[in-house]
Amino acid sequence: MSAARWLIPQIDRPQAESLASALGVSAAAARVLASRGYADPEAARRFLRPSLDDLHDPGLMRGLRPALERLRQAIARPEKILLYGDYDVDGTTAVVILHKAIELAGGQAGFHIPHRLKDGYGMQADVVERAAAEGVTLVVSVDTGIRAAGVVRRAVELGLDVIVTDHHLPDADLPPALAVLNPKQPGCAYPEKNLCGVGVAFKLVQALLGSLAWPPEKLRRMIRSFLKLVAIGTVADVVPLTGENRVLVKFGLEELRAVRNAGLRALLEVAGIAEGDAPSAGQVAFRIAPRLNAAGRMADAGAVISLLTTEDAAEARRIAAELDALNTERQQAESEIVRVILEERLRAPVTDRQAALVFAGRDWHRGVVGIVANRLVERFHRPAFVLSEDAERGVAQGSGRSIPAFDLLGALEAMAELFTRFGGHRQAAGVSLPSGRVEEFRERLNAYAAARLAPEDRQPQLEVDGELELVEISDALVAEILAMAPFGYGNPTPVFAVCGAEVAGPPAVFKERHLRVSLRQKGRGLTLKAFDFAGRLAELEPGARVDAAFHFEADDWSASRGLPGWAAVLRDLRPAQAG
Repeated sequence: MSAARWLIPQIDRPQAESLASALGVSAAAARVLASRGYADPEAARRFLRPSLDDLHDPGLMRGLRPALERLRQAIARPEKILLYGDYDVDGTTAVVILHKAIELAGGQAGFHIPHRLKDGYGMQADVVERAAAEGVTLVVSVDTGIRAAGVVRRAVELGLDVIVTDHHLPDADLPPALAVLNPKQPGCAYPEKNLCGVGVAFKLVQALLGSLAWPPEKLRRMIRSFLKLVAIGTVADVVPLTGENRVLVKFGLEELRAVRNAGLRALLEVAGIAEGDAPSAGQVAFRIAPRLNAAGRMADAGAVISLLTTEDAAEARRIAAELDALNTERQQAESEIVRVILEERLRAPVTDRQAALVFAGRDWHRGVVGIVANRLVERFHRPAFVLSEDAERGVAQGSGRSIPAFDLLGALEAMAELFTRFGGHRQAAGVSLPSGRVEEFRERLNAYAAARLAPEDRQPQLEVDGELELVEISDALVAEILAMAPFGYGNPTPVFAVCGAEVAGPPAVFKERHLRVSLRQKGRGLTLKAFDFAGRLAELEPGARVDAAFHFEADDWSASRGLPGWAAVLRDLRPAQAG
Protein backbone atom coordinates (compact mmCIF):
# COMPACT_ATOMS: atom_id res chain seq x y z
CA MET A 1 0.00 0.00 0.00
CA SER A 2 1.24 3.50 -0.79
CA ALA A 3 3.22 5.22 1.97
CA ALA A 4 3.10 8.53 0.15
CA ARG A 5 0.78 11.36 1.04
CA TRP A 6 -0.96 12.56 -2.09
CA LEU A 7 -1.23 16.32 -2.41
CA ILE A 8 -4.14 17.12 -4.73
CA PRO A 9 -4.85 20.83 -5.18
CA GLN A 10 -8.28 22.39 -5.00
CA ILE A 11 -8.88 23.79 -8.48
CA ASP A 12 -11.07 26.80 -9.21
CA ARG A 13 -12.93 25.08 -12.06
CA PRO A 14 -14.71 28.20 -13.45
CA GLN A 15 -11.31 29.93 -13.57
CA ALA A 16 -9.76 26.92 -15.32
CA GLU A 17 -12.61 26.79 -17.85
CA SER A 18 -12.15 30.48 -18.58
CA LEU A 19 -8.42 29.90 -19.07
CA ALA A 20 -9.11 26.94 -21.38
CA SER A 21 -11.37 29.12 -23.50
CA ALA A 22 -8.83 31.95 -23.68
CA LEU A 23 -5.97 29.63 -24.67
CA GLY A 24 -7.89 27.19 -26.85
CA VAL A 25 -6.74 24.19 -24.80
CA SER A 26 -8.58 21.43 -22.99
CA ALA A 27 -10.02 21.96 -19.53
CA ALA A 28 -7.63 19.33 -18.15
CA ALA A 29 -4.57 21.18 -19.50
CA ALA A 30 -5.94 24.47 -18.18
CA ARG A 31 -6.34 22.93 -14.73
CA VAL A 32 -2.66 21.99 -14.74
CA LEU A 33 -1.64 25.49 -15.76
CA ALA A 34 -3.85 27.06 -13.10
CA SER A 35 -2.54 24.73 -10.39
CA ARG A 36 1.01 25.80 -11.27
CA GLY A 37 0.33 29.51 -11.01
CA TYR A 38 -0.42 30.30 -14.65
CA ALA A 39 -4.06 31.30 -14.24
CA ASP A 40 -3.51 34.56 -16.11
CA PRO A 41 -3.95 33.88 -19.87
CA GLU A 42 -0.97 36.01 -20.89
CA ALA A 43 1.34 34.34 -18.36
CA ALA A 44 0.08 30.95 -19.53
CA ARG A 45 0.73 31.86 -23.18
CA ARG A 46 4.32 32.88 -22.36
CA PHE A 47 4.78 29.58 -20.53
CA LEU A 48 3.36 27.48 -23.35
CA ARG A 49 5.00 29.43 -26.17
CA PRO A 50 8.25 30.94 -24.90
CA SER A 51 10.34 33.14 -27.17
CA LEU A 52 13.95 34.24 -27.24
CA ASP A 53 12.50 37.71 -26.89
CA ASP A 54 11.54 36.68 -23.35
CA LEU A 55 15.22 36.73 -22.34
CA HIS A 56 15.90 39.64 -20.01
CA ASP A 57 18.27 42.49 -20.86
CA PRO A 58 21.68 41.56 -19.38
CA GLY A 59 22.13 45.22 -18.45
CA LEU A 60 19.54 44.76 -15.70
CA MET A 61 22.05 42.69 -13.73
CA ARG A 62 24.01 44.66 -11.18
CA GLY A 63 27.69 44.82 -12.09
CA LEU A 64 27.16 43.91 -15.74
CA ARG A 65 28.24 47.22 -17.26
CA PRO A 66 31.62 47.56 -15.47
CA ALA A 67 32.25 43.84 -16.06
CA LEU A 68 31.58 44.21 -19.80
CA GLU A 69 33.69 47.34 -20.07
CA ARG A 70 36.66 45.70 -18.32
CA LEU A 71 36.36 42.49 -20.33
CA ARG A 72 36.25 44.39 -23.63
CA GLN A 73 39.29 46.40 -22.54
CA ALA A 74 41.22 43.22 -21.75
CA ILE A 75 40.29 41.75 -25.14
CA ALA A 76 41.28 44.90 -27.03
CA ARG A 77 44.74 45.41 -25.51
CA PRO A 78 45.09 42.30 -25.38
CA GLU A 79 45.66 41.15 -21.79
CA LYS A 80 46.01 37.71 -20.27
CA ILE A 81 42.64 36.58 -18.96
CA LEU A 82 42.05 33.65 -16.61
CA LEU A 83 38.65 31.99 -16.30
CA TYR A 84 38.34 30.39 -12.86
CA GLY A 85 35.60 27.76 -12.87
CA ASP A 86 34.13 24.97 -10.81
CA TYR A 87 34.47 21.25 -11.46
CA ASP A 88 30.77 20.41 -11.94
CA VAL A 89 28.75 20.57 -15.17
CA ASP A 90 27.49 24.05 -14.37
CA GLY A 91 31.02 25.37 -13.87
CA THR A 92 32.64 23.65 -16.84
CA THR A 93 29.93 24.61 -19.32
CA ALA A 94 30.19 28.21 -18.03
CA VAL A 95 33.93 28.23 -18.68
CA VAL A 96 33.44 26.87 -22.20
CA ILE A 97 30.82 29.42 -23.28
CA LEU A 98 32.75 32.37 -21.86
CA HIS A 99 35.99 31.08 -23.41
CA LYS A 100 34.30 30.83 -26.82
CA ALA A 101 32.66 34.25 -26.56
CA ILE A 102 35.99 35.90 -25.73
CA GLU A 103 37.50 34.14 -28.74
CA LEU A 104 34.70 35.39 -31.01
CA ALA A 105 35.32 38.91 -29.69
CA GLY A 106 38.96 38.66 -30.73
CA GLY A 107 40.57 37.71 -27.43
CA GLN A 108 42.10 34.68 -25.75
CA ALA A 109 41.63 33.28 -22.25
CA GLY A 110 43.16 30.54 -20.18
CA PHE A 111 41.20 28.61 -17.60
CA HIS A 112 41.61 26.89 -14.26
CA ILE A 113 39.30 24.13 -13.04
CA PRO A 114 40.10 22.91 -9.52
CA HIS A 115 40.56 19.22 -8.83
CA ARG A 116 37.76 18.09 -6.50
CA LEU A 117 39.96 15.83 -4.38
CA LYS A 118 43.27 17.73 -4.44
CA ASP A 119 42.04 21.33 -4.37
CA GLY A 120 38.55 21.12 -2.89
CA TYR A 121 35.70 23.48 -3.62
CA GLY A 122 36.06 27.18 -4.38
CA MET A 123 38.76 29.66 -5.32
CA GLN A 124 42.24 29.26 -3.83
CA ALA A 125 44.85 31.96 -3.16
CA ASP A 126 47.74 29.97 -4.63
CA VAL A 127 45.98 29.86 -8.01
CA VAL A 128 45.65 33.65 -8.27
CA GLU A 129 49.23 34.06 -7.01
CA ARG A 130 50.43 31.77 -9.79
CA ALA A 131 48.27 33.62 -12.31
CA ALA A 132 49.76 36.97 -11.29
CA ALA A 133 53.26 35.56 -11.66
CA GLU A 134 52.37 34.40 -15.18
CA GLY A 135 51.19 37.87 -16.24
CA VAL A 136 47.43 37.47 -15.90
CA THR A 137 45.74 40.83 -15.30
CA LEU A 138 42.04 39.84 -15.30
CA VAL A 139 40.39 36.91 -13.51
CA VAL A 140 36.77 36.04 -14.26
CA SER A 141 35.22 33.51 -11.90
CA VAL A 142 32.30 31.39 -13.09
CA ASP A 143 29.98 29.44 -10.79
CA THR A 144 32.27 30.29 -7.88
CA GLY A 145 33.75 33.23 -6.02
CA ILE A 146 30.81 34.83 -4.25
CA ARG A 147 32.10 33.57 -0.87
CA ALA A 148 35.79 33.91 -1.72
CA ALA A 149 36.36 37.42 -0.34
CA GLY A 150 39.80 36.52 1.03
CA VAL A 151 41.02 35.10 -2.29
CA VAL A 152 39.64 38.05 -4.25
CA ARG A 153 41.30 40.42 -1.78
CA ARG A 154 44.62 38.63 -2.37
CA ALA A 155 44.17 38.95 -6.14
CA VAL A 156 43.56 42.69 -5.80
CA GLU A 157 46.71 43.01 -3.65
CA LEU A 158 48.63 41.40 -6.51
CA GLY A 159 47.27 43.92 -9.00
CA LEU A 160 44.68 41.66 -10.63
CA ASP A 161 41.20 42.81 -11.54
CA VAL A 162 38.50 40.28 -10.68
CA ILE A 163 35.02 39.83 -12.10
CA VAL A 164 32.92 37.41 -10.06
CA THR A 165 30.06 35.65 -11.82
CA ASP A 166 28.19 33.28 -9.52
CA HIS A 167 24.71 32.27 -8.41
CA HIS A 168 25.28 30.93 -4.90
CA LEU A 169 24.06 32.84 -1.86
CA PRO A 170 26.53 35.59 -0.92
CA ASP A 171 28.00 36.25 2.50
CA ALA A 172 27.07 39.44 4.33
CA ASP A 173 30.10 41.11 2.72
CA LEU A 174 30.63 40.74 -1.02
CA PRO A 175 34.12 40.01 -2.34
CA PRO A 176 36.04 43.21 -3.22
CA ALA A 177 35.92 42.54 -6.96
CA LEU A 178 35.83 45.07 -9.76
CA ALA A 179 32.35 43.71 -10.54
CA VAL A 180 30.09 41.05 -9.05
CA LEU A 181 27.42 39.44 -11.24
CA ASN A 182 24.97 37.49 -9.11
CA PRO A 183 21.21 38.04 -9.21
CA LYS A 184 21.03 37.05 -5.53
CA GLN A 185 23.28 39.88 -4.35
CA PRO A 186 21.63 42.77 -2.48
CA GLY A 187 20.44 45.57 -4.70
CA CYS A 188 20.35 43.53 -7.90
CA ALA A 189 17.18 44.24 -9.89
CA TYR A 190 17.64 41.36 -12.32
CA PRO A 191 14.22 39.66 -12.58
CA GLU A 192 15.37 36.02 -12.70
CA LYS A 193 16.90 35.09 -9.36
CA ASN A 194 17.19 31.37 -10.13
CA LEU A 195 19.86 31.39 -12.82
CA CYS A 196 22.62 28.86 -12.29
CA GLY A 197 26.32 29.58 -12.84
CA VAL A 198 26.25 29.02 -16.60
CA GLY A 199 23.09 31.15 -16.77
CA VAL A 200 24.87 34.09 -15.11
CA ALA A 201 27.92 33.60 -17.34
CA PHE A 202 25.59 33.53 -20.34
CA LYS A 203 24.28 37.00 -19.47
CA LEU A 204 27.86 38.30 -19.72
CA VAL A 205 28.26 36.38 -23.00
CA GLN A 206 24.99 37.83 -24.27
CA ALA A 207 26.17 41.36 -23.46
CA LEU A 208 29.63 40.78 -24.97
CA LEU A 209 28.29 39.40 -28.24
CA GLY A 210 25.69 42.16 -28.34
CA SER A 211 28.48 44.73 -28.22
CA LEU A 212 30.18 43.44 -31.39
CA ALA A 213 27.94 45.28 -33.88
CA TRP A 214 26.96 42.05 -35.61
CA PRO A 215 23.87 41.99 -37.85
CA PRO A 216 20.79 41.07 -35.78
CA GLU A 217 20.34 37.72 -37.52
CA LYS A 218 23.95 36.67 -36.88
CA LEU A 219 23.67 37.67 -33.22
CA ARG A 220 20.44 35.71 -32.82
CA ARG A 221 21.96 32.65 -34.49
CA MET A 222 25.04 32.75 -32.27
CA ILE A 223 22.97 33.23 -29.11
CA ARG A 224 20.92 30.15 -30.01
CA SER A 225 24.12 28.18 -30.57
CA PHE A 226 25.41 29.04 -27.09
CA LEU A 227 22.16 27.80 -25.57
CA LYS A 228 23.15 24.17 -26.17
CA LEU A 229 25.64 24.21 -23.32
CA VAL A 230 23.56 26.64 -21.26
CA ALA A 231 20.70 24.13 -21.33
CA ILE A 232 22.94 21.24 -20.27
CA GLY A 233 24.45 23.21 -17.39
CA THR A 234 21.08 24.53 -16.25
CA VAL A 235 19.44 21.11 -16.15
CA ALA A 236 22.48 19.57 -14.47
CA ASP A 237 22.49 22.17 -11.69
CA VAL A 238 18.84 21.41 -10.80
CA VAL A 239 17.56 24.99 -10.76
CA PRO A 240 13.85 25.64 -11.39
CA LEU A 241 12.89 25.19 -15.05
CA THR A 242 10.59 28.19 -14.94
CA GLY A 243 10.88 31.80 -16.05
CA GLU A 244 14.05 32.59 -17.97
CA ASN A 245 15.54 29.17 -17.21
CA ARG A 246 12.65 27.59 -19.10
CA VAL A 247 13.44 29.72 -22.15
CA LEU A 248 17.15 28.87 -21.99
CA VAL A 249 16.53 25.14 -21.67
CA LYS A 250 13.65 24.81 -24.13
CA PHE A 251 15.58 26.47 -26.95
CA GLY A 252 18.89 24.91 -25.94
CA LEU A 253 17.47 21.39 -26.10
CA GLU A 254 16.00 22.08 -29.51
CA GLU A 255 19.39 23.36 -30.73
CA LEU A 256 20.92 20.01 -29.72
CA ARG A 257 19.19 18.43 -32.72
CA ALA A 258 21.98 19.79 -34.91
CA VAL A 259 25.42 19.78 -33.28
CA ARG A 260 28.59 20.72 -35.15
CA ASN A 261 30.91 20.83 -32.14
CA ALA A 262 32.99 17.64 -32.33
CA GLY A 263 33.13 17.10 -28.57
CA LEU A 264 29.47 17.70 -27.95
CA ARG A 265 28.55 15.38 -30.83
CA ALA A 266 30.78 12.64 -29.40
CA LEU A 267 29.25 13.14 -25.96
CA LEU A 268 25.72 12.79 -27.32
CA GLU A 269 26.73 9.62 -29.13
CA VAL A 270 28.08 7.87 -26.01
CA ALA A 271 24.97 9.04 -24.14
CA GLY A 272 22.76 7.32 -26.73
CA ILE A 273 21.26 10.48 -28.26
CA ALA A 274 20.89 9.97 -32.02
CA GLU A 275 21.85 12.74 -34.40
CA GLY A 276 18.77 14.77 -35.28
CA ASP A 277 17.04 14.03 -31.96
CA ALA A 278 16.46 16.73 -29.38
CA PRO A 279 17.15 15.23 -25.94
CA SER A 280 14.65 15.80 -23.17
CA ALA A 281 15.66 17.49 -19.94
CA GLY A 282 15.44 14.03 -18.34
CA GLN A 283 17.91 12.61 -20.85
CA VAL A 284 20.28 15.50 -20.11
CA ALA A 285 19.93 14.88 -16.36
CA PHE A 286 20.42 11.10 -16.48
CA ARG A 287 22.54 10.45 -19.57
CA ILE A 288 24.51 13.53 -20.58
CA ALA A 289 25.23 15.39 -17.33
CA PRO A 290 26.49 12.31 -15.39
CA ARG A 291 29.16 11.68 -18.00
CA LEU A 292 30.36 15.27 -17.77
CA ASN A 293 30.19 15.23 -13.98
CA ALA A 294 32.14 11.98 -13.84
CA ALA A 295 35.33 13.80 -14.84
CA GLY A 296 35.19 16.11 -11.83
CA ARG A 297 34.04 13.36 -9.48
CA MET A 298 36.51 10.65 -10.45
CA ALA A 299 39.44 12.43 -12.13
CA ASP A 300 40.05 15.91 -13.59
CA ALA A 301 37.22 18.11 -14.87
CA GLY A 302 39.66 19.75 -17.26
CA ALA A 303 38.83 16.83 -19.56
CA VAL A 304 35.37 18.36 -20.07
CA ILE A 305 36.91 21.61 -21.30
CA SER A 306 39.19 19.65 -23.61
CA LEU A 307 36.22 17.68 -24.95
CA LEU A 308 34.07 20.72 -25.65
CA THR A 309 36.82 22.85 -27.19
CA THR A 310 38.61 20.32 -29.43
CA GLU A 311 38.00 20.44 -33.18
CA ASP A 312 39.50 16.98 -33.71
CA ALA A 313 36.70 14.41 -34.07
CA ALA A 314 38.96 11.47 -33.19
CA GLU A 315 40.22 13.23 -30.07
CA ALA A 316 36.64 14.07 -29.14
CA ARG A 317 35.59 10.43 -29.41
CA ARG A 318 38.56 9.38 -27.28
CA ILE A 319 37.73 11.84 -24.49
CA ALA A 320 34.02 11.00 -24.65
CA ALA A 321 34.87 7.31 -24.26
CA GLU A 322 37.04 8.15 -21.23
CA LEU A 323 34.17 10.09 -19.66
CA ASP A 324 31.83 7.18 -20.33
CA ALA A 325 34.26 4.81 -18.58
CA LEU A 326 34.64 7.22 -15.65
CA ASN A 327 30.86 7.35 -15.33
CA THR A 328 30.76 3.56 -15.06
CA GLU A 329 33.47 3.74 -12.41
CA ARG A 330 31.44 6.42 -10.60
CA GLN A 331 28.34 4.21 -10.63
CA GLN A 332 30.29 1.33 -9.13
CA ALA A 333 31.79 3.47 -6.36
CA GLU A 334 28.39 4.94 -5.58
CA SER A 335 26.71 1.53 -5.46
CA GLU A 336 29.34 0.14 -3.12
CA ILE A 337 28.90 2.96 -0.57
CA VAL A 338 25.11 2.61 -0.73
CA ARG A 339 25.44 -1.15 -0.20
CA VAL A 340 27.61 -0.67 2.89
CA ILE A 341 25.23 1.90 4.39
CA LEU A 342 22.09 -0.13 3.75
CA GLU A 343 23.65 -3.30 5.17
CA GLU A 344 24.48 -1.35 8.33
CA ARG A 345 20.88 -0.07 8.44
CA LEU A 346 19.68 -3.68 8.51
CA ARG A 347 21.63 -4.09 11.76
CA ALA A 348 20.67 -0.65 13.11
CA PRO A 349 17.48 0.55 11.37
CA VAL A 350 16.63 4.23 11.00
CA THR A 351 14.04 5.18 13.62
CA ASP A 352 11.56 8.01 14.08
CA ARG A 353 13.96 9.59 16.56
CA GLN A 354 16.41 10.26 13.73
CA ALA A 355 15.24 13.45 12.03
CA ALA A 356 18.50 13.80 10.09
CA LEU A 357 21.20 11.31 9.18
CA VAL A 358 24.98 11.47 9.05
CA PHE A 359 26.86 8.49 7.61
CA ALA A 360 30.65 8.26 7.66
CA GLY A 361 33.09 5.71 6.31
CA ARG A 362 36.83 5.42 5.94
CA ASP A 363 38.19 6.43 2.53
CA TRP A 364 34.84 6.51 0.77
CA HIS A 365 35.29 8.15 -2.62
CA ARG A 366 34.63 11.85 -2.02
CA GLY A 367 33.60 12.35 -5.61
CA VAL A 368 30.38 10.38 -5.19
CA VAL A 369 29.26 11.08 -1.62
CA GLY A 370 26.84 13.80 -2.77
CA ILE A 371 25.07 11.40 -5.12
CA VAL A 372 24.91 8.80 -2.35
CA ALA A 373 23.42 11.38 0.02
CA ASN A 374 20.74 12.12 -2.56
CA ARG A 375 19.85 8.44 -2.86
CA LEU A 376 19.61 8.13 0.91
CA VAL A 377 17.31 11.15 1.14
CA GLU A 378 15.05 9.50 -1.43
CA ARG A 379 15.05 6.29 0.60
CA PHE A 380 14.69 7.66 4.14
CA HIS A 381 12.90 10.98 3.45
CA ARG A 382 15.01 13.10 5.76
CA PRO A 383 18.18 15.23 5.41
CA ALA A 384 21.35 13.16 5.04
CA PHE A 385 25.10 13.76 4.97
CA VAL A 386 27.65 11.25 3.72
CA LEU A 387 31.23 11.82 4.88
CA SER A 388 34.52 10.27 3.85
CA GLU A 389 37.03 10.01 6.68
CA ASP A 390 40.76 10.33 6.06
CA ALA A 391 42.33 8.57 9.05
CA GLU A 392 45.85 9.84 8.34
CA ARG A 393 44.80 13.48 8.25
CA GLY A 394 42.03 13.16 10.83
CA VAL A 395 39.58 14.91 8.51
CA ALA A 396 36.05 14.06 7.41
CA GLN A 397 34.73 15.62 4.22
CA GLY A 398 31.47 15.13 2.43
CA SER A 399 28.16 16.35 1.13
CA GLY A 400 24.57 16.54 2.23
CA ARG A 401 21.20 16.68 0.55
CA SER A 402 17.87 17.75 2.01
CA ILE A 403 14.10 17.47 1.82
CA PRO A 404 11.97 20.47 0.75
CA ALA A 405 11.00 21.40 4.31
CA PHE A 406 14.57 21.69 5.65
CA ASP A 407 17.20 24.40 5.05
CA LEU A 408 20.51 22.53 5.01
CA LEU A 409 22.75 25.60 4.80
CA GLY A 410 20.84 27.25 7.63
CA ALA A 411 21.48 24.19 9.77
CA LEU A 412 25.22 24.31 9.08
CA GLU A 413 25.38 28.02 9.85
CA ALA A 414 23.81 27.29 13.25
CA MET A 415 26.77 25.03 14.14
CA ALA A 416 29.50 26.69 12.07
CA GLU A 417 32.18 26.20 14.74
CA LEU A 418 32.16 22.45 14.01
CA PHE A 419 33.58 22.89 10.54
CA THR A 420 36.87 23.91 9.05
CA ARG A 421 34.91 24.69 5.90
CA PHE A 422 31.31 24.52 4.71
CA GLY A 423 29.06 25.96 2.04
CA GLY A 424 26.14 25.30 -0.27
CA HIS A 425 22.48 26.20 -0.30
CA ARG A 426 19.13 25.11 1.08
CA GLN A 427 18.98 21.68 -0.56
CA ALA A 428 22.65 20.74 -0.97
CA ALA A 429 25.81 21.50 0.97
CA GLY A 430 29.35 20.36 1.61
CA VAL A 431 31.40 20.23 4.82
CA SER A 432 34.89 19.54 6.11
CA LEU A 433 35.47 18.89 9.81
CA PRO A 434 37.83 17.02 12.17
CA SER A 435 37.03 13.31 12.32
CA GLY A 436 36.72 13.58 16.08
CA ARG A 437 33.71 15.86 15.73
CA VAL A 438 31.64 13.65 13.40
CA GLU A 439 29.57 12.21 16.24
CA GLU A 440 28.92 15.70 17.61
CA PHE A 441 27.83 16.79 14.13
CA ARG A 442 25.49 13.79 13.94
CA GLU A 443 23.89 14.63 17.27
CA ARG A 444 23.57 18.36 16.69
CA LEU A 445 22.19 18.03 13.18
CA ASN A 446 19.62 15.52 14.41
CA ALA A 447 18.56 17.80 17.28
CA TYR A 448 18.36 20.82 14.98
CA ALA A 449 16.22 18.90 12.45
CA ALA A 450 14.01 17.33 15.14
CA ALA A 451 13.13 20.80 16.45
CA ARG A 452 12.06 21.98 12.99
CA LEU A 453 10.55 19.03 11.15
CA ALA A 454 7.06 17.70 11.78
CA PRO A 455 6.43 13.96 11.24
CA GLU A 456 4.56 14.70 7.99
CA ASP A 457 7.65 16.52 6.65
CA ARG A 458 9.44 13.16 6.71
CA GLN A 459 6.63 11.33 4.92
CA PRO A 460 7.09 10.91 1.17
CA GLN A 461 4.75 13.14 -0.77
CA LEU A 462 3.32 12.87 -4.25
CA GLU A 463 2.23 16.16 -5.75
CA VAL A 464 -0.73 15.61 -8.05
CA ASP A 465 -1.77 18.31 -10.49
CA GLY A 466 -5.39 17.27 -10.43
CA GLU A 467 -7.93 14.56 -10.99
CA LEU A 468 -8.61 13.27 -14.48
CA GLU A 469 -11.30 10.96 -15.78
CA LEU A 470 -10.27 8.40 -18.37
CA VAL A 471 -12.87 9.75 -20.77
CA GLU A 472 -10.90 13.02 -20.91
CA ILE A 473 -7.74 11.35 -22.22
CA SER A 474 -7.02 11.83 -25.92
CA ASP A 475 -4.01 12.28 -28.19
CA ALA A 476 -4.75 16.02 -28.23
CA LEU A 477 -4.74 16.26 -24.43
CA VAL A 478 -1.47 14.35 -24.14
CA ALA A 479 0.11 16.64 -26.75
CA GLU A 480 -0.97 19.66 -24.70
CA ILE A 481 0.54 18.19 -21.54
CA LEU A 482 3.83 17.22 -23.20
CA ALA A 483 4.06 20.74 -24.66
CA MET A 484 4.64 21.94 -21.08
CA ALA A 485 8.15 20.42 -21.22
CA PRO A 486 11.01 20.74 -20.46
CA PHE A 487 10.21 18.97 -17.23
CA GLY A 488 12.43 18.97 -14.19
CA TYR A 489 12.88 20.75 -10.90
CA GLY A 490 10.33 23.55 -10.55
CA ASN A 491 8.34 22.22 -13.51
CA PRO A 492 7.84 18.50 -12.88
CA THR A 493 6.02 16.23 -15.28
CA PRO A 494 2.28 16.73 -14.61
CA VAL A 495 0.83 13.96 -12.47
CA PHE A 496 -2.86 13.07 -12.63
CA ALA A 497 -5.07 11.00 -10.36
CA VAL A 498 -7.81 8.81 -11.73
CA CYS A 499 -10.07 7.96 -8.82
CA GLY A 500 -12.30 4.95 -8.31
CA ALA A 501 -11.02 3.04 -11.34
CA GLU A 502 -11.38 -0.72 -11.63
CA VAL A 503 -8.44 -3.03 -12.28
CA ALA A 504 -9.57 -4.50 -15.58
CA GLY A 505 -7.63 -7.75 -15.51
CA PRO A 506 -4.49 -9.45 -14.19
CA PRO A 507 -1.42 -7.22 -14.66
CA ALA A 508 1.19 -8.51 -17.09
CA VAL A 509 4.71 -8.88 -15.69
CA PHE A 510 7.68 -7.94 -17.86
CA LYS A 511 11.39 -8.07 -17.10
CA GLU A 512 10.50 -9.59 -13.72
CA ARG A 513 10.11 -6.27 -11.87
CA HIS A 514 7.67 -4.32 -14.03
CA LEU A 515 3.97 -4.50 -14.81
CA ARG A 516 1.45 -3.47 -17.42
CA VAL A 517 -1.75 -2.52 -15.65
CA SER A 518 -5.16 -2.07 -17.29
CA LEU A 519 -7.72 0.20 -15.64
CA ARG A 520 -11.33 0.86 -16.55
CA GLN A 521 -13.60 3.75 -15.57
CA LYS A 522 -17.07 4.54 -16.90
CA GLY A 523 -16.55 2.34 -19.93
CA ARG A 524 -13.15 3.73 -20.87
CA GLY A 525 -9.90 1.84 -20.49
CA LEU A 526 -6.23 2.80 -20.06
CA THR A 527 -3.12 0.63 -19.98
CA LEU A 528 -0.22 1.91 -17.88
CA LYS A 529 3.42 0.94 -17.55
CA ALA A 530 4.23 0.30 -13.89
CA PHE A 531 7.99 0.21 -13.34
CA ASP A 532 9.19 -1.65 -10.22
CA PHE A 533 5.61 -2.48 -9.23
CA ALA A 534 5.92 -6.28 -9.31
CA GLY A 535 6.14 -6.29 -5.52
CA ARG A 536 2.70 -4.64 -5.34
CA LEU A 537 0.75 -7.19 -7.38
CA ALA A 538 -1.50 -7.93 -4.40
CA GLU A 539 -2.91 -4.38 -4.65
CA LEU A 540 -3.95 -4.99 -8.25
CA GLU A 541 -6.37 -7.89 -8.02
CA PRO A 542 -8.78 -7.85 -10.98
CA GLY A 543 -11.94 -5.99 -10.01
CA ALA A 544 -10.25 -4.00 -7.22
CA ARG A 545 -11.20 -0.34 -7.00
CA VAL A 546 -8.15 1.91 -6.87
CA ASP A 547 -6.99 5.47 -7.18
CA ALA A 548 -4.05 5.63 -9.56
CA ALA A 549 -1.54 8.46 -9.93
CA PHE A 550 0.21 8.56 -13.30
CA HIS A 551 1.93 10.76 -15.84
CA PHE A 552 2.25 10.80 -19.61
CA GLU A 553 5.52 10.44 -21.49
CA ALA A 554 6.58 10.40 -25.11
CA ASP A 555 6.97 6.87 -26.51
CA ASP A 556 9.12 6.84 -29.63
CA TRP A 557 8.93 3.04 -29.87
CA SER A 558 5.15 3.18 -30.24
CA ALA A 559 5.32 6.13 -32.61
CA SER A 560 7.78 4.28 -34.87
CA ARG A 561 5.18 1.50 -35.23
CA GLY A 562 2.31 3.77 -36.15
CA LEU A 563 0.80 3.73 -32.67
CA PRO A 564 0.07 6.77 -30.49
CA GLY A 565 3.45 8.28 -29.58
CA TRP A 566 2.81 8.39 -25.84
CA ALA A 567 2.41 6.14 -22.83
CA ALA A 568 0.87 6.43 -19.38
CA VAL A 569 3.21 5.60 -16.50
CA LEU A 570 1.92 4.59 -13.07
CA ARG A 571 3.47 6.56 -10.22
CA ASP A 572 1.49 5.28 -7.22
CA LEU A 573 -1.80 3.67 -6.31
CA ARG A 574 -3.99 3.26 -3.26
CA PRO A 575 -7.37 1.72 -2.49
CA ALA A 576 -10.13 3.95 -3.82
CA GLN A 577 -10.88 6.66 -1.28
CA ALA A 578 -14.47 7.00 -0.12
CA GLY A 579 -16.21 10.15 -1.36
